[in-house]
Parts: sequence; structure tokens; C-alpha cells
Amino acid sequence: MIEDTTEDLKAARDEGSSRAVVVSTQPLKAAIRGRCPRCGQGALFQGFLKVRPACEACGLDFSRIQTGDGPATFIMQIAGFIVGFSALFVEIRFHPPMWVHLIVWLPLVVALSLALMRPGRGLMIGLQYRNQR
Repeated sequence: MIEDTTEDLKAARDEGSSRAVVVSTQPLKAAIRGRCPRCGQGALFQGFLKVRPACEACGLDFSRIQTGDGPATFIMQIAGFIVGFSALFVEIRFHPPMWVHLIVWLPLVVALSLALMRPGRGLMIGLQYRNQR
């Protein structure tokens, strides 16, 4: 990872032509929003889940950050818990036919998984950045 020292940050604030920018005070919030965890300005993702090689604003190298399947594992567990217990509650309370469960819960688990995947991956990247510098 790129090391940030206090002298580099002060110089970056004073120098207008520098690629370095002011370091974000909340790297996790920035990463969840899909922004660089160091500066909070550059985009973190190139596509839906493909991480850029480096930040275009501050030059932070993202190639050393490896999340693997961690975000997908956590997202599957979170979505499965929410949908599984919701389906169980609806079954116990209302006893709908099986086709209602299929129509409601299958699309919900897919939508929930896709909606949480990008922020989850950003969170893992932000955590790695925060804990490895």
C-alpha cells in the first residue's frame, strides 16, 4: 500500500498541481459509496464490481487490495437471513400457497444480493485500506 505521512499530506494540501489530495477522514464511508478510501474523490469501481487499477484523483494503487470472495459470502448470509426469516414469518402467520413464496422471495433474494454486493465489496476494500496502512 502507499504510505501516507503527515509531511506528504501537508505538502499535498499546499501544492495545487500535486496528484495527491487531502486524505478522507472516513475511508469506510467513502469506500461504501464507491469512492477511493484515501481521498474520497476518485471512483473505486470500473464496472459493476471490477476494481480500478488506481485512483484517478490521488493515485492510490488498488491492485494490492484483494477482497476475494469475502463480500459475496457475507452478502449471501445477510440476504439469506433476511429473506429466510421473512419467508418463515409469512408462512407461519398467513399460510400462503407455495407459488406466492416463489414469486415474492426468489426475486427479493436476488435483488437484495445485487443491491448489497457493491457496497459490501467497497466496505471490504475500505477496511483493508484502513487496517493495512
